[in-house]
Amino acid sequence: MITNEVQYRATMSHLRQFQEALANLEAKSPPAHRSRRAQLEIDAVRAQAEDLQAEIDEYELLRSGQVSELQASSLAGLASLLVKARIARGWTQRRLADALGIAEQQVQRYEANDYRSASLARICDVAAVLEIDITEQAHLRGPDAA
Repeated sequence: MITNEVQYRATMSHLRQFQEALANLEAKSPPAHRSRRAQLEIDAVRAQAEDLQAEIDEYELLRSGQVSELQASSLAGLASLLVKARIARGWTQRRLADALGIAEQQVQRYEANDYRSASLARICDVAAVLEIDITEQAHLRGPDAA
């Protein structure tokens, strides 16, 4: 997931490189004369380019301000939700840090390790300053759930 403008620009650059490589590979071997190996290589480069494009599209959509609802399917997904909410709000990591009264590098560390080093209280602080309403739901799994 792209979390800031630096990563966004780097991902855009990587996407251009993959698109250029794909064009070169396709030009080198026309479909009618393409070996299985050449096709696999083209498919792999195309898949990587599609993955990068999906990350870019998600970041641009979040940054556009059009997203007002985010979902996490698990507690582990909460970290990603917090990052997406920050981006959707149009906040930089610096602005979030200022609102929390901490260093920007701490926000970068939190986001880089999916908030694993953050306390529950800090996660609640992040949700509060971003004005996120989080609904709680728990589902018991397994045969002993009854």
